[in-house]
Amino acid sequence: MNYKQEILAYSPVNAQEMSEKKVILEYIERFPDTILLRENEFAHLTSSGFIMNEMLDKVLMVHHNIYKTWAWTGGHADGDEDLLHVALKEATEETGVKHIKPLMNTIASLDILPVWGHIKRGCYVPTHMHLSVAYILIADEKEAVEINREENSGVMWIPIEELEKYCNEPEILVVYHKLIQQAKNCVANKA
Repeated sequence: MNYKQEILAYSPVNAQEMSEKKVILEYIERFPDTILLRENEFAHLTSSGFIMNEMLDKVLMVHHNIYKTWAWTGGHADGDEDLLHVALKEATEETGVKHIKPLMNTIASLDILPVWGHIKRGCYVPTHMHLSVAYILIADEKEAVEINREENSGVMWIPIEELEKYCNEPEILVVYHKLIQQAKNCVANKA
């Protein structure tokens, strides 16, 4: 299944996702050649991994160099149509954890997230939108973590009830709580 089919197959969990799924699909139709590339300077697909432990009571986060907050892992598709592969690759690169697996092989969240203008590697990146496809990933909290200095200044397991202490982006906290609920629903449905 390609990324467009995967997004089409995703069942939104609320009105926000229903609306944003529609916009994302329209944008894919309008920009089929650049939707997976950051060269599409207004909006492009990204893939994030919300890494949880087996008990689903902690999240592995990185202290993001640009946003100056604890955040999930993820990045640009850069032409890769396998968005789950992108989420897994970014999770490993950003945390150093080698054994990360998806809780489920399907999308767990669809969101349109603003990225404010910033400097990256000495160049100005203008404000744009991330058409965010997110997956819930599982890792062993005993496995060693490693900081990726190019991307972050810390890697840490955070108890889910303490997310508000570490994340200073209220709009992203809404997404995190949605993903936590999705993870719990997935496990409950498997039981």
